[in-house]
This record gives sequence, C-alpha cells and structure tokens, in this order.
Amino acid sequence: MIKLILIASIVMGVSSSALANTPVLPAQDTQIAESHDSPALEALEVQPNPLYGIDGLHSGRVPLNTISPTTLKTFVQAVDLMRREYIEPVDDEMLFFHAINGMLSRIDRNAEFLDAEAFANLSSFTTGTVAGVGLKASFETKDAHWVVTEVQSDSPAKTAGIAVGDYLHQIGEIKVTQAQSANDISQLLNGILGSSVDVTFSKAGRSKQTVNLLRNQPQKSNIEAYVQNGIAVIKLPVFQNNTRQDIINHLSGFENQIQGVVLDLRNNPGGVLDAAVEVASLFMRKQVITQVKNRNGIERVLETQGSPLLESVPVIVLQNRYSASAAEVLASALQAHERALIVGETSYGKGSVQSVIPIGNNQGIKLTTAYYLTPKGEMIDKIGVEPDVKLDSEDDKGTANWLQMSLNLMEQTKSSTDR
Repeated sequence: MIKLILIASIVMGVSSSALANTPVLPAQDTQIAESHDSPALEALEVQPNPLYGIDGLHSGRVPLNTISPTTLKTFVQAVDLMRREYIEPVDDEMLFFHAINGMLSRIDRNAEFLDAEAFANLSSFTTGTVAGVGLKASFETKDAHWVVTEVQSDSPAKTAGIAVGDYLHQIGEIKVTQAQSANDISQLLNGILGSSVDVTFSKAGRSKQTVNLLRNQPQKSNIEAYVQNGIAVIKLPVFQNNTRQDIINHLSGFENQIQGVVLDLRNNPGGVLDAAVEVASLFMRKQVITQVKNRNGIERVLETQGSPLLESVPVIVLQNRYSASAAEVLASALQAHERALIVGETSYGKGSVQSVIPIGNNQGIKLTTAYYLTPKGEMIDKIGVEPDVKLDSEDDKGTANWLQMSLNLMEQTKSSTDR
C-alpha cells in the first residue's frame, strides 16, 4: 500500500518531500515494475502466501485504475497534514498503522491489523482462555464518569499510559455511562486471550485518547458444576478444548441422579467452536449445530458426534447480553431443535468467523470470512439469540436471582415431566 501511494504521488505530481520521512516497508510478496511504461505497472502482483504451511491463498491483483487519483492524492495530503499541523509530533509508522486499522474496522467491526506482538499470540485463539487488559473502574457520581481505580503493572493498559484517576469514555463501540454496571464494564474489557479492544480515556479536563489494548491478562476460566436437588448447574465462562471432558468429570458419579440441567452461559464470549459442538453432543444425537457460510455459500455443516450422555433430561440455557459467538451457536442449536428453553436476555449477536491471515514480517490481519447460521439457516450476527423466557436486566447484586429463577423453572419442568 505504501509503495502504491509513492507511485501515485509521483504520477500525480504530489511532492515527494511530503513523504520523505515515510518508511518503505519490505514487501517480499509484492512486485512492482521499474518503468512507468511497463504494462506490469497496471496492477500490483501479489503472490500466494502460505497459511500455516498450506498454499491455500490465491494470487491477487490490485488494479491501480480502480482507485481514483484524486482519492490517492487526498490520502497523501492527509498524511502530510497530520505530520505538519497536528499539535503534537506523530510517528509515521503509527499514522499508517491507524490508516490500516481504520480501513479494516470501518468495513468489518471485528477486523484488525495484528502487529508482531499480537500475531505472536495467535495460538491463544485456539485455547479459548478469557483475558483482560489490566484495568478496573468504578462509576464516581461526583465526577459523573467511570474512573479507573486500578491498573496492573506490566499490563497493556499501563503500557498505553492509562493511570488511576483517568476517565473512561468508550470501550469498543460502546460509550460508557451511568446506566452500565461494573459487570458491564468488566465484560466489555474482557474477551478471548489474544484479541484486542479499543479504549477511549482521558486525563480529567484533557482531550480524549483512544488506544488499542491487547487482552493478555488471563482471567479465571474454569468451569463450575454441581448438582442441587437433582438439577445439574453448569457454569461455562468460555469454550475451551477440554470443556466437554471437564463437564463429564464434574458430573461423574451423579449421572443417575440428574433430572435436569441448567447451562449458565452468561458473560461467555465464545472460544473454540468445536468445543461448543462437543458440549451440544452431550444433549443431542446426530443434529446440525451450525452452518458456516462464506462469500460463496455454505462452506461446511457441523453436527453433534458420539453418544449424548444427557439426552433424556430437560435443559435450560441461561444467557445475557454478553453471551457471544460459540455460546450463541450452542444456544441457537438447542433452541432450534427444541432441546432447551432459553432464559435471560437477547445475546450479543456475534455470529461471524474471523480468520487470521499472515501478511509477512511476523504480522497478520484478522478478517471476517464467514458467518455462523442456525440449523434453520438464520443469521445470528448483529441479531443475537432471542430468549424463550425474557428476564429483566441484572444489576451487580442480582446475578444470583436469574439463576434461582432458572432453577425454579426447571423444578416446574421436572414436576410436569413426573406427572
């Protein structure tokens, strides 16, 4: 992209001094002709990149004539203007970093550019571990703002310059207000280890800053399971590779006593999709869990496998607005097959698949490449899973109430089944 801009600036007569300090990054897979008269200058040739050792990416062509010369000139002028006129000095590489992220995020809310550090955490996406950014906040009435109360040492928040006493204004796409609870703020900051989130903050009385923080501070993500009056309560904070086996281990010895299951997926951000399918396989036999649709149509269909150990017992799924991704896939599948009653509030609405594609220099791009569909072929993304029984929004002290309501519903279900 930088080489493309440099060529465009020469062709259009843009002063080369405007980009004199801009580093030309090495582009191992990009070839550009030396002569303006060469036909090869009509496009940037991109050779296939090996993805995880597999030559699966196609060769691409980026025709220069699809981009207006005026647009290219405007972009170069914007870079030059930021460098010369912004009140504080700006780093050229940071300008282009933000330009790339801006292009990605305005088209795809889940897309992001991964620098070497973020790309090194790629393996974390397969473990499904929940992580934070290293800060806590509380709403202070006297300030009428969410105020940072704790910043962990050596955390992304600390490195970005966030300090105790700073105001929080926005997390991701959500502006933070008095209407939110401490649990809301925590869930917005947390996510799958290796992912990142934009945080807008300010020093009291100063201008706002937005920083992109890597979630690399692992949080508690072990499942909790117990049996109460014949009802198995299973709390799943995230889907990991060993989630199904963990459930079996926790419930071993209680199989004959279990008369119902409450599956608590509140605040579950997703994790490993195959793990969600394995959990569904505990409750259903040979049923479609989700359809994965890419730009060319249905790419694959995931179904339950093996023997469903809990096939005969009623199930309630408890979810909230932060139940997302694989959690929504599981809930929608159990709902579609009338295998579970969904209780709580509408889930987050993240039914998309992100692929992490290497682009060289130990960097990569995370991009939405497919959607999860329900077994009925319905979209989840930006819609969420509607509950069968809607409960009023929880506050910080009311989380146990929803669980008790679910247990009461299960008791009613057991009673009607016993008749």
